[in-house]
Amino acid sequence: MHKIGFIGVGIMGKSMVRNLMKAGFELHIYARTRSKVEDVIGEGAIFHECIKDCVESCEAVITIVGFPQDVEEVYFDEQNILDSAAPGTYLIDMTTTSPMLAKKIYESGSGKGFHVLDAPVTGGDAGAKAGTLSILVGGKKEDYDACMPLFEAMGTNINYQGEAGCGQHAKLANQIMIAGTLSGVCEALTYAKSKGLDLQVLLDSVSTGAAGSKQLDTFCPKILADDYAPGFFMKHFIKDMKLALMEANRSGLCLEVLSQVLANYEILAAEGHGDLGTQALMKYYEETACGDEE
Repeated sequence: MHKIGFIGVGIMGKSMVRNLMKAGFELHIYARTRSKVEDVIGEGAIFHECIKDCVESCEAVITIVGFPQDVEEVYFDEQNILDSAAPGTYLIDMTTTSPMLAKKIYESGSGKGFHVLDAPVTGGDAGAKAGTLSILVGGKKEDYDACMPLFEAMGTNINYQGEAGCGQHAKLANQIMIAGTLSGVCEALTYAKSKGLDLQVLLDSVSTGAAGSKQLDTFCPKILADDYAPGFFMKHFIKDMKLALMEANRSGLCLEVLSQVLANYEILAAEGHGDLGTQALMKYYEETACGDEE
């Protein structure tokens, strides 16, 4: 496996493309706006003007786009992946999307002779840059094994979750954990600020104890610096939480914490903050704080 098609060269995808090239793969890329990927073209990625040209001679095609409708478009629209890739190609969707859509791609792709995997990732832009992403894979085990060199070029914690759609279910479970943890971090900072604590001293004090977490380590320093630039877009996290709630409802589950965190994020998005990073949840607590005690 040498020639790889890659669709979705954004915040995460660009670093993943770079790491695949560093591992010796030949990268063929498609992006709607060429100017946004000139840097990786200059580093050796081969740009194509349409998806058909990008994928038709590749041995594997990786997608990591924004929303489920984007996944539908790149796989099912005329002249796109399922119409254009050669039978036998490995199709790996690394977007966080609906488990039902993952199964749809698997069933349609398998019927046309493709090897289909859903393999969403977690680790954010930092993990993508460092090549340390966690990769959650659903599909046939033999296809997972065959694609391990690709996964190892992008991540370090790579696990087979089960049949088609299970990678997406695992990622949605991950997002549920993040929602509660990040909300807790923001609530704690709001409380500490209202009591006059030095937030940096607090962070240094609790980060190695029972309250320590990746969310605390990654986002608390950014929040303290008023840095809300996206490593992962708020609007995409909202999409993920909605997908998780839909799947929970299908199973008759009531996820109250997730529902409340989603509602808080949707308020921020309605105020125009959807292109900020997920750490901008702190803005919700700042806006709704009742004020300091007298």
